[in-house]
Amino acid sequence: MTTMSRRNFLKVVGAGIAASASLSVVKNVSAAGNGDPNNYVGMLYDATICVGCNACTNACRQWNNTTPELDAEGLHDEPLELSADTWTLIQLYEGPDETSFVKRQCMHCVDPACVSGCPVQALQKSAEGPVTYDPKRCIGCRYCMYTCPYHVPRFQWKAVIPVVSKCTLCVDRVKDGKGSACAERCPTGALIWGKRGDLVAEAEKRLAAEPGRYVNHVYGKDDGGGTSVLYLSHVPFEKLGLPILKDEPVPHISERTGEIFLPGILIGGTVALAAARVIVKNGGMEDEA
Repeated sequence: MTTMSRRNFLKVVGAGIAASASLSVVKNVSAAGNGDPNNYVGMLYDATICVGCNACTNACRQWNNTTPELDAEGLHDEPLELSADTWTLIQLYEGPDETSFVKRQCMHCVDPACVSGCPVQALQKSAEGPVTYDPKRCIGCRYCMYTCPYHVPRFQWKAVIPVVSKCTLCVDRVKDGKGSACAERCPTGALIWGKRGDLVAEAEKRLAAEPGRYVNHVYGKDDGGGTSVLYLSHVPFEKLGLPILKDEPVPHISERTGEIFLPGILIGGTVALAAARVIVKNGGMEDEA
């Protein structure tokens, strides 16, 4: 079993601090994919058609083989929030004059803040559009949880060597020419999949055909730089828990404010976290005389 002494650990951390001190400015690198966003695979969710059956939740769980949520008595429980084992679910909004279901999952942003914020490229924007995650690269810093404006990535708090979990937009199915498991299981057509550009056109067609049915906005078309998961609703989106964002991609805002100081902090912290993760994987730290 490999161990690391406290002295060697401090050396590694010190090297990280020295590396951070030597950096002042790092040029921004966009997290957006190289392809045309209109050709990204995406989904359109129409809240006015959703019946809250959670067939999408079950389809996601079955395809990705995630563990069912259990209540205090060890019985199957309907999840109320996203978790490391629940990557999508339907929530109910109940207002004084209106109600609506709303689907939660990774939005697969065109220019994702989680990808921009990840210091080790564990999160990446794929050519097909989905935002993917590589647990082998992850150091457990959870910075993706902080940068995501939708509060999507979830941490495996109970695991010995925890990683982050989130919807992958079924990238493995997408590469085989299939749609996401949740969209293909939806019994009412509230959730459909296809190319993002076609989905935007379909959403705008519905708005034009029935203007009194919807809020006059396709959420995700431009919000936060655009997302591959789009929404239509008869209830204002902020009431459904979706953040009000400008059209500018979120990473552009954060990178402007952090381009001088943040890279050094991230690199120094990354080295320290990576060292700590090696210790956990390889058996701990030994004392020195």
